[in-house]
Amino acid sequence: MEGDIDPTEVKARLDRGDKFQLIDVREPHEYQIARIPTAKLIPLGELSKRLSELDATVEIVAHCKGGTRSAKAVDLLKQSGFHARNMKGGILAWSDKVDPSVPKY
Repeated sequence: MEGDIDPTEVKARLDRGDKFQLIDVREPHEYQIARIPTAKLIPLGELSKRLSELDATVEIVAHCKGGTRSAKAVDLLKQSGFHARNMKGGILAWSDKVDPSVPKY
């Protein structure tokens, strides 16, 4: 279960009720435009200070707009002892593959 995870797999896991934490590492103004309802907003710049809000016993899936910031977030999370994966393609891929009603920006 290493490496990137496809948005369709994230959706399947949400639908099954799998236990994992979905975090959005974009900025608040981006979150206002487009979001995945179950994602917790923790901007990348705040992540290192907010690790205590995360559950170390479950996998964390991080996403951003296109995948770059969430890849950095996953690196930081792994260095901090979390099991983390990057949602490939970010919210843009989520809009393309899972929920076309999510606006692109």
